[in-house]
Amino acid sequence: MRAIDYFDRGHDRDPSRLAIIDTESGLKLTFAETKALSERIAAALQKHGFENQDLLGLYGPNDGMLLVVVLAMWRANGKWIPVNTRNAIEANAAYINYVRLKWMVYHSSKADEVQQLKDLCPTLQHFVCLDQRMGDDPSLEEFMAGVSEADFVEPETDAFGNLMDMVGIFPTGGTTGPSKGANVTNLGWGTMIETAADGMGGRTDNPVALVSAPITHAAGPIALSTMSLGATQVILPGFDAEDVLRTIEEYKVTHMYLPPTAMYQCLASPEIGKHDYSSLKIFILVGSPCSPEKLRQAVDIFGPCMCQAYGQVECPMIVAWFPPEDVARFAKEAPEKLASCGKPTRSIKVTLMDDDGQHMPLGEAGEICVRGALVTHSYFEKPEETAEIRKFGWHHTGDVGKFDADGYLYIVDRKKDMVVSGGFNVFTAEVEAAVTELAAVREACVFGIPHEKWGEQVHAVVVAEGITGEEIIAYTKQRLGGVKAPKSVEFIDAIPRTAAGKMDKKALRKKYWGDAQRMVN
Repeated sequence: MRAIDYFDRGHDRDPSRLAIIDTESGLKLTFAETKALSERIAAALQKHGFENQDLLGLYGPNDGMLLVVVLAMWRANGKWIPVNTRNAIEANAAYINYVRLKWMVYHSSKADEVQQLKDLCPTLQHFVCLDQRMGDDPSLEEFMAGVSEADFVEPETDAFGNLMDMVGIFPTGGTTGPSKGANVTNLGWGTMIETAADGMGGRTDNPVALVSAPITHAAGPIALSTMSLGATQVILPGFDAEDVLRTIEEYKVTHMYLPPTAMYQCLASPEIGKHDYSSLKIFILVGSPCSPEKLRQAVDIFGPCMCQAYGQVECPMIVAWFPPEDVARFAKEAPEKLASCGKPTRSIKVTLMDDDGQHMPLGEAGEICVRGALVTHSYFEKPEETAEIRKFGWHHTGDVGKFDADGYLYIVDRKKDMVVSGGFNVFTAEVEAAVTELAAVREACVFGIPHEKWGEQVHAVVVAEGITGEEIIAYTKQRLGGVKAPKSVEFIDAIPRTAAGKMDKKALRKKYWGDAQRMVN
């Protein structure tokens, strides 16, 4: 099916049900109203020259109308270009010029930044300001003037739902260089939504999903997944731990998504014990490995709703699934399994490979490689890079993992984040998990720094209070042994993040590696 068909599936469950509640603006729309408005916006796009498979970018803070515009763009069979407001202007401009973005809908609070993008991006031709007129750019209401949903012309669709049409060109993380654009088809997008909805659905007749992470990033796809279940989307303007905890109780939230680092902030909030979280059925962690100890704590506080998914832009969100029933059981019976990201989903085949394409035996670490409809089509206009990650007939994720005897997958590192010290491989994610077991440690980022004798030594950058570096080293040495334990510890107030919210190891490494062409020794 097409991306928009999944929203319409949720609409057909109950058109009168609330689809969107924007806590900042007060906007409330039923599924019927959301569908009609998306058709009207799609008709306005067509009237103003939006063509089949045109590219449209969104730029702004969370807003209920941004979600409606995404639906309208897909209704007109357009391609979504996420433009992350957390990126530097130059990085966004580089990506916009790379994919040749033509259309942009933005919020007035970002008008100054959009003006800079206009100056840097000659391909941008059409601008609509979401909430008010800005100079020559019409407001969304002005853009829709004289058009109704009845004017919308349904794009031609084949019996297969245009499976190979693109839903978007999604930027990769870009932590090691400029972002590449992943061509995502209806086939891959639909596979993601159906697999995610299968894991998250069936637990309540009154689904209410909380949206606090950026709609223009991972929260957008997850919102569409829950909308297909008929879930009301309660939208916060951004993530704030206290707001999230209060909103769960106020709106009886049943489904929510956060990256692990945001969940850690919730655990550390003074509001943590002051609200009722019993409505939660699904609290999904996506984006990076989660500290097993922090996950165990979350089960104690939020109940048997905690779950994890593993994926990446090139095979989005749901390569592996760790359902809440398993997480809750292992939190009591086998806490060591909380280091897992779950088992491969039924939508994809997973294997572990070495550099020569040989499949690794059980218990041995190797690169996680996947095959199936979930895998994105290609990198936009980068055939060599596409071929490189599709060697041996598999998509290569760049993540290192291992399976246990029960079939659970463990992410042990990114290949590029492996530390080789004295000839021994040290997977930094394992060290980070051990360090964050300490109650005084809030976050930890581990990487290799140059060492004259050993080539590289394990170094930890931590956010913590009331603990010394010597105590951290002693604890991890006891837990993991002398080779894997950090040899040095640095304390900072906050770990830098990429625009995607991941720990920016590249920025932290630069202090130690300088301008070296490679950060291995």
